[in-house]
Amino acid sequence: MQSNELESYLAELLKPQQIKDFTPNGLQIQGSAHISKVITGVTASKALIDKAIAEQADAILVHHGYFWKNESYVIRGMKHDRIKALLLNDINLFAYHLPLDIHPTLGNNAQLAKLFNIVDVEPLEVGNPLSVAMQGCFEHPCSGEAFSQLINSTLERECLHIAAPSNKPIKTIAWCSGGGQGYIELAAEQGIDAFLTGEVSEQTTHIAHEMDIHFFAAGHHATERYGIKALGEHLAEKHGLEVIFVDIDNPV
Repeated sequence: MQSNELESYLAELLKPQQIKDFTPNGLQIQGSAHISKVITGVTASKALIDKAIAEQADAILVHHGYFWKNESYVIRGMKHDRIKALLLNDINLFAYHLPLDIHPTLGNNAQLAKLFNIVDVEPLEVGNPLSVAMQGCFEHPCSGEAFSQLINSTLERECLHIAAPSNKPIKTIAWCSGGGQGYIELAAEQGIDAFLTGEVSEQTTHIAHEMDIHFFAAGHHATERYGIKALGEHLAEKHGLEVIFVDIDNPV
């Protein structure tokens, strides 16, 4: 497959032009014109690049790429080492941030819903089909403790659980993969029982306590493994590419 064909297909599939983002989505670093082997991973770290080099891959496909808003334009140090390794080895770097969070079937949020058997999924921001936070419900209510244990076993990561003061059972849940803790207030205002995301902020504890909502922080990396993995599997099935998902451990 040609790199421009892959870029066009991903643009059609993920529709990055529909959402304003903090980083360019698509082909960030140009490499080989022909692509047959792809490494997928959450973040384009040097460890992931080294794995791609060892595997003689033609492309890397990630959720977290480069050139973020407000970062320095200067290419030196860590950024230099990463980009130099990609260029010297003729490896393409494709990155899709928010478009991969919100994709209705392959996205991070959709994959979390699938993992936890959440049904009746719809945007948390009512009327916004591009909402990066979602809401749904469980067919059978569960306790906060039971859901915490389910997160731990499913994501293989010990989550932080801030229990609602009433310790109410969880029937309804809202979630946003990665750094989505800012949506907890919106979830609580809508009377939702629990909110799941990757990260936590100092004020989150107070909001959970004062607005009587369960809060779960399961790790930015752990909640964003599954979209990029699903996307890679889709490309392998659809286009016959050899795709290898590499999970570079990250406790955050």
